[in-house]
Amino acid sequence: MTKDQRKVQFTGNSTYIVSLPIKWIRDIGLEAGDTLTLTPMPNKTLHISYSAISKERSDLKAMIECSHSEGAENNFRVLISNYLAGYDIIKLTCMKGFNARDRKYIKDSVRQKLTGLELVEESRTELVFQCLLNYNDLFLSRVIKNMYGLVRSMLEDSMKAFRDYNVEIAEDVIQRDDDVDRFYFLSVRQLNAAIEDIELSEMIGIRHPQECLEYRLITKIIERIGDHAVRIAVNTQRMNSAVNPDNPIFKMAELSINVFKSSIDSITQEDLQTINKTVEEAKNISQFGISLESQKEENTGNVEISMVLESLRRIAEYSGDIAEASINMNVKI
Repeated sequence: MTKDQRKVQFTGNSTYIVSLPIKWIRDIGLEAGDTLTLTPMPNKTLHISYSAISKERSDLKAMIECSHSEGAENNFRVLISNYLAGYDIIKLTCMKGFNARDRKYIKDSVRQKLTGLELVEESRTELVFQCLLNYNDLFLSRVIKNMYGLVRSMLEDSMKAFRDYNVEIAEDVIQRDDDVDRFYFLSVRQLNAAIEDIELSEMIGIRHPQECLEYRLITKIIERIGDHAVRIAVNTQRMNSAVNPDNPIFKMAELSINVFKSSIDSITQEDLQTINKTVEEAKNISQFGISLESQKEENTGNVEISMVLESLRRIAEYSGDIAEASINMNVKI
């Protein structure tokens, strides 16, 4: 990346002009008469874009060479990284051919975890996936809202399963984690693309470039809270009986879920005092959890209850982190 300084010239009675670097012109294939888009940025810079570049990016292709020695899980992990990077066509090749188990694992994993990615070509040695996402229908706020709604329902159901010793509900919570991952990977793909594409950034609801970093943190935290809902469900399956409904752990659960909601609400708030109250509330709930952990009378010998209590405390702390990210997004340079 090189910098090229150009002087601003004044022509006529009201027109300022500046020449464009000839190398850049040739590299992108710009010709006389083509149209450029000039976008004033919040940091007082000017973003110059050429529509043909966006069209070219939409055809980006990735090639992944797979091998049996790496294993299907490792190959799928590389596929995910290319999906997050913004590639719309991803081709997996295996010179010796995919065995039935690896082929099924990759196809099932894509279907379960990567939104918009569809298998369009398949042969003995190749699997070709294409992303058919339409960002016009996928505002980031909607993705986060759906992700939150799913995770909150998982938390409520996991605690219900924990209270009633209902292993069927617990198993259902565990299965829903794939849907949380789908929303998370989708949000990361959107944010990565928005960093490079100003028009897309505005399209999905990003008001300022620095928000991409905070939204990336927020979506990761929501995904982590979903993991704790799964952890609660798993510990429910390991138990031998229901838990006394008077156990203070259920009060802790109620407080943690409520502050999680408050932290999500804070994303769209501009009152820093209100958001700060959410941060303090999260800290108080975490301290309440610590005090319960120190009370061994009811939980002695029950590792599962202690693990669930730890997850609830972490959920409260994560909620405080979301609120802090909201504060950061309210401060603009």
